[in-house]
Amino acid sequence: MNNVLIYTENFDGKFKKSIYEIASYGSEIARQLGGQAIAISLGDVAEGELKSLGTFGISKVLTASGDLFDTFQNLPYAAAIAQAANQENAGVIIFSASNIAKAIAPRVSVKLKAGMVFAATGLPSNLNPFTVPKKVFHGKAFADVVVGSERKIISLSQNSFGLREHPADIVIEALPTETSTASAIRVIDTQKASGKILLNDAEIIVSGGRGLKSADNWQPIEELAEILGAATACSRPVSDEGWRPHSEHVGQTGKIVAPNLYFALGISGAIQHLAGVSSSKVIVAINTDKDAPIFEAADYGIVGDVQKVLPQLNDAFRKFKAEN
Repeated sequence: MNNVLIYTENFDGKFKKSIYEIASYGSEIARQLGGQAIAISLGDVAEGELKSLGTFGISKVLTASGDLFDTFQNLPYAAAIAQAANQENAGVIIFSASNIAKAIAPRVSVKLKAGMVFAATGLPSNLNPFTVPKKVFHGKAFADVVVGSERKIISLSQNSFGLREHPADIVIEALPTETSTASAIRVIDTQKASGKILLNDAEIIVSGGRGLKSADNWQPIEELAEILGAATACSRPVSDEGWRPHSEHVGQTGKIVAPNLYFALGISGAIQHLAGVSSSKVIVAINTDKDAPIFEAADYGIVGDVQKVLPQLNDAFRKFKAEN
């Protein structure tokens, strides 16, 4: 079982950077195993979009569309992925570390009797025994997880591997699916956030905390996000107070993010918040308390009142952008 199967989740028929990242990751594991990197795409995705996976080493894409896959449902999606893994004799199945993966990867694991590592941070350090690195204790330590089962399921943390181009000739094949896998659940309506950069897609995130004092002081946060082309976020106390929507809450009990650049503005950095943002490549913090926990995690920090510092920061970024 040297082949690797990669589930390429699509978003309204398009692949995001995280999908090309897991394609790169899965292709590299396939090379280590001496096998083939195969993708599975469920739902309506244009042929040109499917072929773009070939840039990152995918040599075959299995596709399935129709009523079963018009909207996401656990049962038919998990059944199709398990079917594809059996058909292609895949020993490793790769997911992104997304909410959808959290819903279906355990089901696939049970179907295939496969061991699972969620939110891996790199390539296997050993193939025998199969050993995968990941963060533990909310990012405070690293662990090497040994998977002893014949088949393995891995989800990859966002921004932990990057994109690696290995152009390959790609073949697109239809995957016949069983109608018996249809779910008893009927999706009536789906509402999606629009009109702004979504947190899971953002390369830069500007996040505010209680140091902003009230919802009326949020404009500088939105200004910085607009200047940098960033998404806005907040700490849990802010969303609990109703200053910002719960969809912007990042942390252990909110959304787990891993942008290239994370601004923690007026956020003290409780362990629950750091658990959700510790995978960020660079963290910039502003806080009045020089002993705030956020400074232990930050790469750059400013001790000061965020309401006074942030407008100056915005002016500096605006000037730099105008000059460049």
